[in-house]
Amino acid sequence: MFEKAEFARRVALAREAMAGADADILLVDHAECLAWLTGYTVSETMYRAAFLPREGEPWFVLRELDTVPCRAATWIDDIVGFADTAEPQEVMAGELAARGFTGARIGADFQSYAFTAHTFARFGALLPEARFVDLPRVSDRLRATKSPPEIAVIERAAGIADEAMTAIHSAAREGFTPRGASALAAGIFVRRGADTGDVGPIVRARGDNGFLHAALGEDRLGDGDILHVELIPKVANYSARLMRPILVGADREGLGAVADRLIALQNRQIAAMRSGIEACEADAVLREAVLAEGLRKSYSNVSAYMLGLYGRTPRTSDFSYTLKPDARWRLETGMVFHVYTSARGLGISETVAVTPEGGRRLTRTPRRLLRADL
Repeated sequence: MFEKAEFARRVALAREAMAGADADILLVDHAECLAWLTGYTVSETMYRAAFLPREGEPWFVLRELDTVPCRAATWIDDIVGFADTAEPQEVMAGELAARGFTGARIGADFQSYAFTAHTFARFGALLPEARFVDLPRVSDRLRATKSPPEIAVIERAAGIADEAMTAIHSAAREGFTPRGASALAAGIFVRRGADTGDVGPIVRARGDNGFLHAALGEDRLGDGDILHVELIPKVANYSARLMRPILVGADREGLGAVADRLIALQNRQIAAMRSGIEACEADAVLREAVLAEGLRKSYSNVSAYMLGLYGRTPRTSDFSYTLKPDARWRLETGMVFHVYTSARGLGISETVAVTPEGGRRLTRTPRRLLRADL
C-alpha cells in the first residue's frame, strides 16, 4: 500500500523519539502503531510485537500462524514465529538476549493497551538487567499527523462512505429498517474495496446524542422518523467517517431548519481548523454557538476526534486527540478528524483534514437533512 520511502520516514520519526528518551530499542505492541511502523497488524489472540533498534534492522515476533500474512504485508525481513505452546514474552526475551539487548534501555509506550501489567512483569523477570523506559503516548504521537499518501488512503475510504450514504438515501422510505440500511452499506463497502463490511451505527434517532451509539434495531421507519446513518469504512486500516440524518416523510417539527443551523455552525468550526489553532478554540466555535442558540441544553461530548489507523483493538474511536473545552494542544497540518455534532435526532459529521488555511472535507455527501420518499 505504501512505498518504502514512507516507512523510512516513519522509522526516522520513531528513532527520533527513542533518542529523546535515550532508548536503545523500541518495543512496539500497540496495534495501530504496529500497522503504522511495519505495515502489518493483527489481533492480540496471542501477544505480538515488533522491535526497532536505534541502529540496525528491526524484527517482528508473532504467532507462527500469522507469519505468512505478515510477510506479505510488511517491509521487515526478519520475522520470528512461535508455536501456540510457547509463551510470547519468553520468545521475545530470548530474541533480545540473542541480539545483544540483555541490559538495554528498552523503550515502550506504557499506555499501550497491549503493554499490560502482566507483560511488563514478565519482561522484568525474564530480562532483569534491562531497563524499561516509558515513552508516554508515543504510539499515538508518532501517528498524529498524516502524510499525503496516508491522506490519499483516507480519501479512498471517504469515497466509499459517500457512495454508501447515497445508496441508503435512495433506498430509504416508510417501512425501511436500520438493518436493511446496514446490509446495503456493508455490501457496498466490500465491493468497493473496504477492509471489511463493518458499517457503524445505523438507528432510528431520537434525542440530542444518546442515539449516536445505539444498537442496531429491527424497527421499521414510519412517517416523520429519522434514520441516523454513521458510516465507518476502512481501507488498509485507515478509516473515514460520515454521519447524516435521513427524514422519512413530512418535516412536521422543523428539523430541516435545525439541521441547517447545525451545519452552518459546523461549517464555521471546519473553517477554523487551521494548523496552529488551539484545539479548545476550534471546539468553542461550534460548542458555544450550539448552546447559545438553544439547539441543545447541554453538550457533554467532544466535537471531533482523530481519524487514521484503526487496528483490531479495544477502542473503536481514537480519542488520543479530541476537540473539547480543556484541550490546550494545537492542531497541525495533516491531522485528520471526525468532526461531528448532533441535536434533536440529527447527527451530522465529516472527515476533515487540517491545513494551514482551515479544514478540508474529505467526505463529499451534500450537507443537509436528507429526505426520503414515502
